[in-house]
Amino acid sequence: MIKRNSILIPALLLSFFLIFGGSQTFAAKSKKILYLKNNIHAQARPDRGGKTVNRGSYANYVDPGEGHFFFPVNTPVEIKTKGSFRGKMLVITNQKDGKIIYFECNEKNMGMGMKEYIDVIASPQKVSLKGLSKLDSKGIRNGKAYNGMTKKGVRMALGYPAKHMTPSLKNNQWTYWRDRFRMRVVKFNSKGRVIKIQ
Repeated sequence: MIKRNSILIPALLLSFFLIFGGSQTFAAKSKKILYLKNNIHAQARPDRGGKTVNRGSYANYVDPGEGHFFFPVNTPVEIKTKGSFRGKMLVITNQKDGKIIYFECNEKNMGMGMKEYIDVIASPQKVSLKGLSKLDSKGIRNGKAYNGMTKKGVRMALGYPAKHMTPSLKNNQWTYWRDRFRMRVVKFNSKGRVIKIQ
């Protein structure tokens, strides 16, 4: 009986480890990594407790002032959805340095659900930057729109514009927010090139 138990107990412990310990290891390894299709703008600012938090938005906040930064196109990220007292948000974690952006969402203004929005801003593969003009590449690299850029270049540089103000990317006027209170309007000509930035 003692011999039998001395074999049975280690076997049970090994099974327990494989089932429970192994599943945790698998869960950690099965993290879904995506690559950004456009720059994700954010601002590092203190919360009510004085802790610095990186805040972003579907409205993009492309020039909020002090603390402004962005995750560049093709940054590997993990994106999780989360509820908050203000509504839903995305938690976007940069897989290179662990930096996190808390990205507020408003499905009504976005014109789509959270999953669809994630598909708009990120993909399982890196996006190709081949064929972009030097001006588009400069805008994407700097996170800015410049006169003469294409719509593709502006979308990658500033982000996907919110649908409640820009119902279609075919429109020749795209509206972004510089911050919570000020807008930035990008106007294109009939060939889809930027002619004015307000």
